[in-house]
Amino acid sequence: MTTGNGPDDGDETPAPGTPGGPGQFSEEEIASVTGPGPDDAELDGVEAAAIEEGSDDDENVPDLQSSFEKLIAKSRNLSPDRIRTVLESVLFVAERPLSVDELYQATGIPREPILQALDQLSGIHREGISGVVLYEVAGGWQFRTDPHSAEYVRRYLRVKPQRLTRAAVETLAIIAYRQPVTRPELEDIRGVDCGAVLKALMDRKLVKILGKREEVGRPILYGTTREFLEFFALKDLSALPTLREFHELTQEHREIVEKEAAPPPPKAEGTVAALSDPNFTKRMEKNEAASEAALEELEEAMAAAERSQKVSASILESPPSPEKGDSEGPKPE
Repeated sequence: MTTGNGPDDGDETPAPGTPGGPGQFSEEEIASVTGPGPDDAELDGVEAAAIEEGSDDDENVPDLQSSFEKLIAKSRNLSPDRIRTVLESVLFVAERPLSVDELYQATGIPREPILQALDQLSGIHREGISGVVLYEVAGGWQFRTDPHSAEYVRRYLRVKPQRLTRAAVETLAIIAYRQPVTRPELEDIRGVDCGAVLKALMDRKLVKILGKREEVGRPILYGTTREFLEFFALKDLSALPTLREFHELTQEHREIVEKEAAPPPPKAEGTVAALSDPNFTKRMEKNEAASEAALEELEEAMAAAERSQKVSASILESPPSPEKGDSEGPKPE
């Protein structure tokens, strides 16, 4: 019996289930399996069953105070490594910086172990080491992406870097250092109208209204917000550079540049170790002999070049020799 499938295999019909032959199932059976399922309209009149446990009744809601006390009792038995992982998880899901008190309310872990764990986490998650860095900003702690990876993160999120105009930076700096400050005081320092810039900064939630000054006209007082500290990654306002540091910034930069440009001083440890090496003298003598040999070869090459130059100069300065016909004197006419 032939098993090929080509046109020259004869008139035999292939067996069911073989390539090119009839299938094992009829078209009706295949359609019943691969066709559309039952219409969802059949479930329209059916009420959905409850698949989640719990209830919104006040009777079934656990007592928050008692549950927190149980959490405190449970947290007492946590190891330092476990405390660190718990805080790491809570900070990871937090949408804003969390203070030590907030971490205590969320975990029940005493504040002292929390501070120790945060100190360890800040050492583990730091710039240049981890892709996620733990920062102390706005009076709390927050995980942020490493600044060195900002370009890649922005590309993935498809967002543009947030930049402020020069006018916005100047206005924000005055508010940060002089707060609470009024709009007339801002305009007196900058010398221009600051209304539009103030409105833009308030829309960005970098500046807020603190109240009104008790004087004629009751001018509005402006100050910075929590978002301002988060935007500039500041722990609090005391983390801002002082005005003295601003004045000394140019001189400080000049000293840094001069220090970097100067050659590094020789290290005493390396010099002492080299001098104590018993082979150090032999290496120095060998290097000195090689230097002297190279110097002699250079002097010989310079002397040969000088001799060649003198020969060339003498050839160029000598008069041309007279031809044979000219040595017999002038021919008679």
